[in-house]
Amino acid sequence: MGNKKSGSEDERVLLQNSTGSYMVSLPISMIRELRWQHGQKVTIKRQGNKLVIEDWKK
Repeated sequence: MGNKKSGSEDERVLLQNSTGSYMVSLPISMIRELRWQHGQKVTIKRQGNKLVIEDWKK
């Protein structure tokens, strides 16, 4: 996501693609810190009003 105009790194916007699915980008600093790679499998769990994204292997 190119130039930041306002907000901080942890603020993101939900986007909708042409198939109707929603997506959100993740900050590159967090991806690097977790050592995640392109194409890596992850799991998404709902905990109340939160979504938790974890490495699929855990």
